[in-house]
Amino acid sequence: MVISVNLGALKIVNEMIERKEELAIGVVKAGNGATIIDAGIKAKGGFLAGKYVTEVCMGGYGEASLSYFDHSGLSLPKISVSTDHPAIALLGSQFAGWRISVGKYFAMGSGPARAIPMKPKDLYAKIGYQDSADVAVIILETSEEPPVDALDYIAKECRVSPDRLYAILTPTSSVAGSAQISGRIVETGLHRLTELGFNPLKVLYGCGQAPIAPCHPKATKAMGRTNDMLMYGGETFFIVDSEDDQEIVKLLEKAPSSSSSAYGAPFYDIFKAANFDFYKIDPGLFAPASINVNNMRTGNSFSAGKINPEIVKKSIGL
Repeated sequence: MVISVNLGALKIVNEMIERKEELAIGVVKAGNGATIIDAGIKAKGGFLAGKYVTEVCMGGYGEASLSYFDHSGLSLPKISVSTDHPAIALLGSQFAGWRISVGKYFAMGSGPARAIPMKPKDLYAKIGYQDSADVAVIILETSEEPPVDALDYIAKECRVSPDRLYAILTPTSSVAGSAQISGRIVETGLHRLTELGFNPLKVLYGCGQAPIAPCHPKATKAMGRTNDMLMYGGETFFIVDSEDDQEIVKLLEKAPSSSSSAYGAPFYDIFKAANFDFYKIDPGLFAPASINVNNMRTGNSFSAGKINPEIVKKSIGL
């Protein structure tokens, strides 16, 4: 089977456009013909829009569902995610690995469009994947509509005509934006395992869940809350095929967020102490609270980390 995350995502995008009133999203054509889908800047958006954006992010090769999170007195909406194609759907598509910077405009780009120019190339080399679709779908975490020159840049990098580009806009402070960030919980876990040296192609299945952060009007506060949902409230489960159980045991010692020296305070406080410089924060913090692994070759299962509801409560002011 030839997987195209952009063509897979396009099916969901077309459904979003058909249901735009129900999803409370805005759909407009840019001056160059690109389609812009507003999921929370001027449009209302919401939980259901966030669910759709999460599935678009995974290129149509993963599913998301909404329900409720209740853990030790912490009650919040939550999103659950699963995929049978983790390397491609999560690292090859969902991962926010493309820094879009054109003129004064900046946004983090994630989703299927990355798989055409392979942003970043070293990650695609690890999973041996590249998409060659004639359509590109990108998710931009931004509170500003991209100018035409930024859309032209993305289309050129993806080798598609601008009218074959679809850009979904999800501000961190919006409900849809918050939901789709929590929907990155499984990708966060797989990326952490990959950074620790585990071959992502050995990960055959993945699922997980994370609470969805209550909205905050200030972008940095919203960013702090959404990160806390993953690193203090997120749980993941992976089924792998590994020759060595001890490899898994050693990985899990460093895999959950609690293994980081920066662990123990709401992310906004950590970020502020680092003078709002991501590069001054231990990358080990950007991981799920809990990681669980089943090695299907041996039948053994392993677990590391746990939910920390008290820090999540502190993060959201409870």
